[in-house]
Amino acid sequence: MDRLDGMRLFVRVAELGSFAAVAQQMNVARSVVTRQVAALEAHLGTKLLARSTRRLSLTSAGATYLEKCREILGLVDAAEAGLTEDSQAPRGHLRITLPFSFGIRQLMPMFGDFMTANPEISIELEFSDRRANLIEGGFDLAIRITDRLEPGDVARKLGSSRGVVVASPDYVKRCGRPRHPRDLIGHECFGYMLASRAGWAFLIDGKTEWFPVAGRLEANSGDALLAAAAGGLGIANLPTFIVESAVREGRLDILLSTFRTPELGIYAVFPSNRYVPHRVRSLVEYLAQRIGRKPSWNEILAKR
Repeated sequence: MDRLDGMRLFVRVAELGSFAAVAQQMNVARSVVTRQVAALEAHLGTKLLARSTRRLSLTSAGATYLEKCREILGLVDAAEAGLTEDSQAPRGHLRITLPFSFGIRQLMPMFGDFMTANPEISIELEFSDRRANLIEGGFDLAIRITDRLEPGDVARKLGSSRGVVVASPDYVKRCGRPRHPRDLIGHECFGYMLASRAGWAFLIDGKTEWFPVAGRLEANSGDALLAAAAGGLGIANLPTFIVESAVREGRLDILLSTFRTPELGIYAVFPSNRYVPHRVRSLVEYLAQRIGRKPSWNEILAKR
């Protein structure tokens, strides 16, 4: 067995925690994976994985070896890439997880332009507003929009957005315009089902304060809440990249314009402890340039 191939296989098993999961990713029989790991353990003369009927876990020797393998494989990948990739056009397959609304509304045109400029690139997109495990999902990259990265995230900031409170002119005419975030409790406010906590956040005297809201409609899609707000059903708190067009077209009014909301960072997040291939770095650099420090969708805040 090739030593480096054995290291790569062991790392994948350790990260996924399952021989079967690795076998499925590699499209081979589970017995092939178990035999190769056993051969690596025999070569080293020590157990790397503790096996039980329910789960795999690293032995103390396995945990130490895992970190060394990651370092060695990263150096090997970087050395090989340094001789070839940076002098060549990006090529290969990219598997990316990204949020629905931002992905479809903003990123799809950028991906199309990137693929046109780089004909040897192919892209597989998985749209989900839930946080995906990059290693378990086999992703090269995630695009995440959040006010706070998780500990251990390896990321590059691409840009930003902010939440804006919006309602249709018809709703405002019928139900009135809130003058302060505390007034929202008397209005029909939509809920985003994947929000980390109840209520809406505003910056009051430079500090974040949460205000309770209530309503009869919840959804896990920003575009669904946009449609409901434009239809006059109530008030939504949505990112600028979703409401930009509706605000410019007059279908939605921005409410509480003197109260800012916390910034939402737009990040490219990489699998941790992995060498970042040239094709991934090229795409991220392209997206950073396209989105920029002053994204077009934030221009609707200029009058606030």
